[in-house]
Amino acid sequence: MGHCCSKSVSVVDNDGNTGSVDPSARTAATLPVSSNSVAGDARSGKATPAHSFSASPFPSPLPAGVAPSPARTPGRKFRWPLPPPSPARPIMAILRRRGQERPPEGPTPIPEENGEGDREGGLDKSFGYAKNLGAKFELGKEVGRGHFGHTCWAKGKKGVLKGQAVAVKIVSKAKMTTAIAVEDVRREVKILKALSGHNNLVKFHDAFEDANNVYIVMELCEGGELLDRILSRGGRYTEEDAKKIVVQIASVVAFCHLQGVVHRDLKPENFLFVTKNEDAPMKAIDFGLSDFIRPDQRLNDIVGSAYYVAPEVLHRSYSVEADLWSIGVITYILLCGSRPFWARTESGIFRSVLRADPNFDDSPWPLVSPEAKDFVRRLLNKDHRKRMTAAQALSHPWLRDENCAVPLDILIYKLVRSYVRATPFKRAALKALSKALTEDELIYLRAQFGLLEPKDGCVSLDNFRAALMRNATDAMRESRVPDILNLVRHIDVF
Repeated sequence: MGHCCSKSVSVVDNDGNTGSVDPSARTAATLPVSSNSVAGDARSGKATPAHSFSASPFPSPLPAGVAPSPARTPGRKFRWPLPPPSPARPIMAILRRRGQERPPEGPTPIPEENGEGDREGGLDKSFGYAKNLGAKFELGKEVGRGHFGHTCWAKGKKGVLKGQAVAVKIVSKAKMTTAIAVEDVRREVKILKALSGHNNLVKFHDAFEDANNVYIVMELCEGGELLDRILSRGGRYTEEDAKKIVVQIASVVAFCHLQGVVHRDLKPENFLFVTKNEDAPMKAIDFGLSDFIRPDQRLNDIVGSAYYVAPEVLHRSYSVEADLWSIGVITYILLCGSRPFWARTESGIFRSVLRADPNFDDSPWPLVSPEAKDFVRRLLNKDHRKRMTAAQALSHPWLRDENCAVPLDILIYKLVRSYVRATPFKRAALKALSKALTEDELIYLRAQFGLLEPKDGCVSLDNFRAALMRNATDAMRESRVPDILNLVRHIDVF
């Protein structure tokens, strides 16, 4: 079901360098697209490494005529140093040094598997969860499998979930070989438990453990992954259908960001449909790489899935904007059926993300509306400061006719804080610039102003506090988002 992640493998390139390759790179460079567009682009010779339509050069282990399984993009932590501007050269240099220190035979182990950090003997793998899973749930067939565990169908035996079908994600303790791996599982459960109240967020029920595994009981989604829906449609969605998908993704991401949670692994495999109906709602799953984040905090650990990772993640300084880049990649795939950034190796994908621009010239982009292309461009902006927030994305003209509610945006609090701290000269300049705002920007700002529930057209600190607390969950308190109120406490009436 996509609750667990698959695993990358190591290969040796033509120059003798060892590199980690996403299994999906062994298949076609793109997701399936309509036969007309593929043939047309192949004949025109416009394919480039960033948007190639050719098959993988790696030999297939399958018999002739047998198609490979659908591509998957595994989520894991990229542990190698990645200084700007390009991660490729330092990565390959480190791998060459590792090759000199270890016997040459066998693949280069990734740090998690090599047990770097605390050894198993010194790890505390007791989570403090209940140990009576068998008394409350009856486990059934396996419905998904990944590197660290698998997901099973289960049925409640007693309590409020009696007779109800649920999904149980089973994480093997044997594969938690580092303190980081243990903390990842602990944090995933904490985030799932703290986040609640959004229709597009998978519902958490409970967590259990025994000597061998951790069991995370969640809502069962039987409609399959978003990636499978894309493939079943020939590789791409119509604009109208893509809007319905993107609205749900942006809505749940806006909710998470307001609560101070960054997902860090958004991809089609991590969105499941509740049922197999075409109009079934989606649920965001797999918060294994997610983290709590304060409004002004910058993260520096490189995590995620290569095709969806944002440039600032590779530069080791990022915040919630990285999730919006991933939404841009997903939207690009929905509209054209191919990835905006592609290469045969992980380091090649990173170079493409840092240096290449998405292609909007080849088919079917000439037939895509200008609003849709503008939406994708504003999400795939390499400057994270100019990238839309999730709330801004929901107020974009391309999604406006979907009548989606624009949620409260933490960006408003940051902007007000900057205004309060500004010099009188800068405040005067900002007031002058406000007269040049576009209609789209005004629509977003009016929506945010209305959410603050102004009194007589004015907003006070109490308005800011009340608006934030109306949307508060345990996750918001854990990530210390309300602390931003201390930074705007000098507001009297705004």
